[in-house]
Amino acid sequence: MIERRPFESLGGADHGWLNARHHFSFAGYHDPQRVQWGALRVWNDDTIQPGTGFPRHSHADMEIITYVREGAITHEDSLGNKGRTVAGDVQVMSAGTGIQHSEYNLEPGITRIFQIWIFPNRRGDSPSWGARPFPRADRSGQFVALASGIEGDADALPIRTDARVLGATLKAGETAEYHFADIQRHGYLVPAIGKVEVNGVRLDACDGAAITGEQVIHVTALEDADLVLVDAAG
Repeated sequence: MIERRPFESLGGADHGWLNARHHFSFAGYHDPQRVQWGALRVWNDDTIQPGTGFPRHSHADMEIITYVREGAITHEDSLGNKGRTVAGDVQVMSAGTGIQHSEYNLEPGITRIFQIWIFPNRRGDSPSWGARPFPRADRSGQFVALASGIEGDADALPIRTDARVLGATLKAGETAEYHFADIQRHGYLVPAIGKVEVNGVRLDACDGAAITGEQVIHVTALEDADLVLVDAAG
């Protein structure tokens, strides 16, 4: 089953400095049919104005993955970590027993991010943060694990959950396959850029596709596309 969730159907709010669209219930938006998808709890599509951002606040017991689509995000946290993650790259914060952090757009133009939260497998671990570059050329024509808690994904940023976050870039006409370990897995796919078909279901840019009961998906780009996929336990 693949359920298209059009961008126009998403919840959200425009705060001036932040225009946020929510694939799942978040903050003031609640849809009982879109609370989570397996272990995937949050997928926010955020546009942040220059010189603004999220002031320091707290998290616990959540794996938080940030995929930067445009611009850059600058991170600081209570562990003393500081970092700037640019378009195409990824940062991961394992909130563990608790962490405070801020995320700002210190760039001259807007920053666009996907903010993805996944429930961890366990509690009680110390918090951590990490980031790394993922050149788009390395994921040309194929899905590559960007963050993962699944054995064998050694090149991905580690997360503490039975899930992986993947990226792919496709030229118009190209097709990439992804195989789920079993049909009980929950997939969620969003084209950051471009239009695609997923097993025949058409998605426009920033639409979501909620996937379950599928052993394999074939994603064909109708135009040049940049894709993010979460494969999570049910």
